[in-house]
Amino acid sequence: MISMRSFKTLALFGRYNTRQSGEAFVTLGNYLKSRGCEVLLEEHTAISCGLTVFPTADLAAIGARADLAVVLGGDGSMLHAARNLATSGVPLVGVNQGRLGFMTDIAADRMLEMLGRILDGDYSREDRTLLSLNVRRDGATVFSTLALNDVVVNKGAVGRMIEFLVHINGEFVYDLRSDGLIVSTPTGSTAYALSSNGPILQPGVPGFALVPICPHTLSNRPITVSDDSVIEITLKRALDARLHYDGQLQGDLNEGTQVVISRAPHTIRFVHPPGYSYFAMLREKLHWSEAL
Repeated sequence: MISMRSFKTLALFGRYNTRQSGEAFVTLGNYLKSRGCEVLLEEHTAISCGLTVFPTADLAAIGARADLAVVLGGDGSMLHAARNLATSGVPLVGVNQGRLGFMTDIAADRMLEMLGRILDGDYSREDRTLLSLNVRRDGATVFSTLALNDVVVNKGAVGRMIEFLVHINGEFVYDLRSDGLIVSTPTGSTAYALSSNGPILQPGVPGFALVPICPHTLSNRPITVSDDSVIEITLKRALDARLHYDGQLQGDLNEGTQVVISRAPHTIRFVHPPGYSYFAMLREKLHWSEAL
C-alpha cells in the first residue's frame, strides 16, 4: 500500500524499563534529520541511553507533536508505547531489538532502509483493538487502564486455585476454578494466551479470546466472543489472586472484586514496512513449514 501521509516529526522510544546502548538512536536520529525530519527522544529513553544529542519530550508532548513513534526494542516496549499513545492517535512502527518480536516488524540491520521507504510513503497501516480495564470494589471503580495484549486474572505465590464467576453482557457464563483466566485481543492471541492453548486470531477479527489457565474442569475450553462484549470477572474465592495487564502487575484481588473488560474507544495504529505479511510473520516466529 502506498500512502500519501508525510511523517515530519518522529519520536524515538527505547526498551521499556531497560538500559540500552544509544548508538542505534544516534544513527537513526541523524538519518532522520538528514531526511528533513524533526526528531524527539522520549525522555526516559534519553536517560536510559545517556543521550543529549536530540531534544527530549515527555509522553504528552510526543502525543501532541509526533507524526510517528519509532520503537527500538521488543514487544514489551511496543506495548508500553501503545498504551501511552493510543489516546493521541500517534501511529507506531517497531525495530526489533528483542527476541520474538511479533509487533516489531523491522529487522535491526535494515532499520535505515525500511524507515527510508516509510518516509517515502511506502508502507501499510493497520488499526489494532485495545482493551479497556476497570477494577471495581464495593461498586466503585478503583483502577482503570488500557491494554493491547491481554488482561489476566491468576493465582499468586501461594499456588492454590482461584474461583471466579464470568458474565458476558450481564449473562452468566460459568463458575470457573482454575489457575486463572486470560482475556486476549487478537494482538495478544500470540502471547500468553497462545502458550495456554488459546486460538490465534488474525488482527482484523472483531473478537476477544477467553482462555482458562489450567482449569479444574477440563471441559472448560477457550472461547472467542464478539469484541462488543462486556466481560465481567467476579472473584468468588481468592486467597491469593492477582491482576496483570500486558504483563504488568496491577496488584492483588480480593473476594468480591469485579474485573470489567470491554473494547476501548481508542485503537492503536501500526505502520508496517513494505512487504509486511501477518502470515509470513507467523511462519517465521512460530517456525511453521520447517523441514523435520
